[in-house]
Amino acid sequence: MEKPLLYSIIRRPKQWSVIILLDINNLTKSFGGLMAVNDVNLHIGKGEIVGLVGPNGAGKSTLLNLISGMYRPDKGSIVFMGTDITTTPSHKVCKLGITKTFQLVHSFPEMTALENVMVGALFGDPDNGNMNTAKEKAMELLQFVGFSREKIYLPVKNLNLMELKYIQLARALATNPKLILLDEITTGLNPTESQEAVELIKKMRSGGISVLLVEHIMRVIMGVSDRIVVLDYGEKIADGTPEEVTNDEKVIESYFGEKYVF
Repeated sequence: MEKPLLYSIIRRPKQWSVIILLDINNLTKSFGGLMAVNDVNLHIGKGEIVGLVGPNGAGKSTLLNLISGMYRPDKGSIVFMGTDITTTPSHKVCKLGITKTFQLVHSFPEMTALENVMVGALFGDPDNGNMNTAKEKAMELLQFVGFSREKIYLPVKNLNLMELKYIQLARALATNPKLILLDEITTGLNPTESQEAVELIKKMRSGGISVLLVEHIMRVIMGVSDRIVVLDYGEKIADGTPEEVTNDEKVIESYFGEKYVF
């Protein structure tokens, strides 16, 4: 068995070491003449919440799709827990412990909230599809994300946006992830709902899940991230603590437009 890799977080007042969960090197992906991700290096430590920000079209969603196996890179490598997953298909990446949510909520509209989450539980079930176990797990996860118990047997086509996002998140958690990729989970939510989402992300980390979060709402990303990575035109231009990133001149120029008050 390979020993866990260690890295030291640089540019912090105190040096400390954590286990590398995900290690990305020189990752590149283009679509025709468009360079979506350009030579990106990125790591995520066990137990970290890493925010991923940048202007529209910066390559954030493409990067998540590369990590999750939905796209294959043109160049570079993705190593997860010591295993190279660069060309691994998405369903196998999920089995290994990386799961992803989407900007636009995907669901099975005619199925109930409980059944939607059971789909994820059945996929992640080490017993290869025990229905009773899947149902119990789905119930637990719906409760974990704060979904209304009165609505678990309703078809999801009758539910609102926040409820659909909670179902999508519970279904992702049901696959037993070690790393979850969240693509704009608070889009369309009001401030109260967004704050509830922040608390839920922290709760996931407390349960041992690392998080890579794409988000445009800065008070959300600043309030939850240990570290923030900034992309611009597919290139990484900053990587540091929220305070460091908000004082980075490149980030101010390309993304904020003015200094962000931390």
